[in-house]
Amino acid sequence: MTVDHRRQFLREFLRDPFTVAAVAPSSQALANAVVAPVPLTGDPVVVELGPGTGAFTQAIQRRLAGRGHHVAIEINERFADLLAGRFPCVDLAIADARNLREILTVRGLDHADVIVSGLPWAAFTPGRQDELLAAVTAVLAPHGAFTTFAYAHTRWMPPARRLRHSLGERFEEVVRGRTERANMPPAFVYSCRRPYTPARRATTGLPPHLSWRRPTRTLQVTRPPNR
Repeated sequence: MTVDHRRQFLREFLRDPFTVAAVAPSSQALANAVVAPVPLTGDPVVVELGPGTGAFTQAIQRRLAGRGHHVAIEINERFADLLAGRFPCVDLAIADARNLREILTVRGLDHADVIVSGLPWAAFTPGRQDELLAAVTAVLAPHGAFTTFAYAHTRWMPPARRLRHSLGERFEEVVRGRTERANMPPAFVYSCRRPYTPARRATTGLPPHLSWRRPTRTLQVTRPPNR
C-alpha cells in the first residue's frame, strides 16, 4: 500500500467517516487472515464487499493467481476508480452490497463460494446490518465461508456486540481469530461457515450455535474486467 493510497483513504474518511469508519487501510497481516478461506485450487467465485483502496483485493488476487471469478462491490466511486486502475482483472461493481443477489445475477452467477467483507459494521444501523447479512447468507453456498473483521477497541460497543450476535444467528459456526496488533487499530477476524437458511432451520429445528473456538496459529454501475 503506497503512501498515496493511505492519503486517499484518510481523505475519504474525513469526507464520510460513517461510511469509511477507519483512518488507514488494513494491514497485510489482517488481510491475510481475512482472505484465508479463498482456496488455492479450483475456480471459486469470490465476492469482496467494501474493498476500499484494495488491501484485501490484493491478497485475494494473490491467492487466486488468475483463477476463478473475483467480484468486488464498492459504493464509493473514488475508491472504485482507484481499484479499477490497480486491479483491471477484478470484476468491479459500483453498488450497494445489499443488492448482492442482483449483482451476481446479472453476471450469470447464482452463488458465492467465499465472501470477504471490509465493510464498517460498527458504523451501520441495526437495520442495515441485518439487510447486509441477509444478502450474504442468501447467496453464500452451503459449503462456503464468510469472513469479516472488527476492531478490538470497539468489541464491547453496542454495534459490535450486535454484529457478533447476528453472526451467531445466521451461521452454525463463527470462529473469532487472534487480534492482529500490527493493524491500526488492532483488529480480529470472524470466520463464519454453514449459513442458516429458513428451509434449513425448519428442517433441523436446531437453534443457532455460536462457536468461540480460537484457531490454531495458523441498480448499479458496473465495470467489466479487462481480460
